[in-house]
Amino acid sequence: MPYTSNPDLVNLTLPFAWSGTPVDSKGRFINHEFPFVDSFKDLIKWQTTVNPQKQEKKNDTWRAEVMFNQGFMMSKDDCIVWLGHASYFIRLAGFTFLIDPVLFNVSLLKRQSALPIEAGDLRGIDYILISHDHRDHCDENSLKLLAANNPDAMYLTGLQLDALLPVFTKSNQVQAAGWYQQYKTDPAVKVSYVPSRHWGRRFLTDTNKRLWGGFVMEGAGKTIYFGGDSGYGGHFKDIGGVFPDIDYCMLGIGAYKPEFFMAQSHTSPADAVRAFHDTRAKVMIPMHYGTFDLADEPLGDPLRVLKRLEYDGEINGQLEALKVGEVLKI
Repeated sequence: MPYTSNPDLVNLTLPFAWSGTPVDSKGRFINHEFPFVDSFKDLIKWQTTVNPQKQEKKNDTWRAEVMFNQGFMMSKDDCIVWLGHASYFIRLAGFTFLIDPVLFNVSLLKRQSALPIEAGDLRGIDYILISHDHRDHCDENSLKLLAANNPDAMYLTGLQLDALLPVFTKSNQVQAAGWYQQYKTDPAVKVSYVPSRHWGRRFLTDTNKRLWGGFVMEGAGKTIYFGGDSGYGGHFKDIGGVFPDIDYCMLGIGAYKPEFFMAQSHTSPADAVRAFHDTRAKVMIPMHYGTFDLADEPLGDPLRVLKRLEYDGEINGQLEALKVGEVLKI
């Protein structure tokens, strides 16, 4: 099997054998453990099967609570702020980061939770991190606005996304990493790209031409792991082995039903808890729910299930289910 990486970036020292990011015979990326199955048959099965929670979903009035204008842009405190879906503002060691910033509606998807600040107020950002090319994580309109307001920002992303991001941002400050590679950043912070179990596509014919993954950020004595979009897999335990002192772990819990179709792409609340335990992180921060309606479960279902697991004593560690816009000081 061929492997690839960015020769200009540092490869992490790992406690296991690693040859690089795997690609297939056509040069398209593949999951190192579970190959993505692009099954039209399963898609049709999902679309033609009655959702057992259809009426519950229709009646569900839950919406994510939003805390507006909490002042995190003006503060100097290190913090994590959930902006909805998989979007985060982070200040670490005094440097500001945006992860997967999606600030508006996306294509046919309408936001079900408001952005907690004005999109135009996101200025002075040092690093913008894009985990993969799906439109609910890599949004052209959001990136165009951010580029205009943050001309000095550095973009950190996965292999082959360095061909796409400059089209949106007109910036040449883009670094594209393979899995387990470290970006070139200020010495006060380290950012590494790590595996996830997912896939990539923006159009009909570009499946898996761009890499997907998560990020580990280190600085000021803290380690933050952003899991990206991912089904459950052994990579969570691997990442916990490479980074044995993860403080905060952001993991997706939504867009998981029906599980026969979604499990290879997204973790259920129960699988997210398994992943959290695998990483041995101290604090779990759930994401990827409540902002966009992407699957069969009711909008409030993922958090209700997660809270039930917490109530039943199934979570070994601290759960921080942030409100949108809530400031978690770190």
